[in-house]
Amino acid sequence: MSLDHGAGFVKSQTTTRDAFLGGRITITQPKSGFRAGLDTILLGASVAADSRTLLDLGSGVGTAALTALTHNIRLEALLAEKNPQMLALARENILHNNLGERALAVELDVTAAGDVRSAAGLKTDYFSTVIANPPFFDAAGGTKAPETGRADARHMHEDALDKWVRTAAASAAPRGEVIFIYRADGLTELLKAFSARFGAITVLPIVPRSDGDANRILLRGIKGSRAPLVLKSPLVLHGAEGHGFVADIDAIFRGNGVLHW
Repeated sequence: MSLDHGAGFVKSQTTTRDAFLGGRITITQPKSGFRAGLDTILLGASVAADSRTLLDLGSGVGTAALTALTHNIRLEALLAEKNPQMLALARENILHNNLGERALAVELDVTAAGDVRSAAGLKTDYFSTVIANPPFFDAAGGTKAPETGRADARHMHEDALDKWVRTAAASAAPRGEVIFIYRADGLTELLKAFSARFGAITVLPIVPRSDGDANRILLRGIKGSRAPLVLKSPLVLHGAEGHGFVADIDAIFRGNGVLHW
């Protein structure tokens, strides 16, 4: 469900208020540009059930973090976002969903130096879980989206991904989990960054249909672990026919299930 919702702080841009998790949360987000979807919901639903402190790097309007908070009532979250317009929407979404006592959104460039991150509230060696849905495309390749917010959300410089993983590693508690969702053809680059910092790495390919190739991957690493890498069987989104989700994915999208991996 979607309702137009004016926001003066979003320059000449209409926002919508959209229901997620079967209406358990509603999210105000820009009508055009990067919008929360299944990737974001899967990321939020991938957080361990026993996690107590969550950091969402590049949180956008906050959908992934709010998904995790909805599934786990004992979880507290810090959302880090550099775009002032998206940050304002994230703060609105926190309040609108009555999560102000459990979540805080701060303005921060994820790739900033450690002292800047600390000043913004990112404690080192602290968070049970760190999640991220980083920009997918190298800024040097392809065509940037016309909207600034969309370009920021979808493009990054060549060395930025490693900096995102570095920030995640510094922020995670010992034995804490770090989870990224990323494009499948970027696995080599992301795995290189994870392997230098984590063990017990788990790779979960995401495929539209059972006979297709993966277009996304979820990657989880454990800080301080020495356990070997595990490649999981693919997570299949759709059945052989039609556009509906398979039962397990539909349950996640409707707020009735989480990702067990």
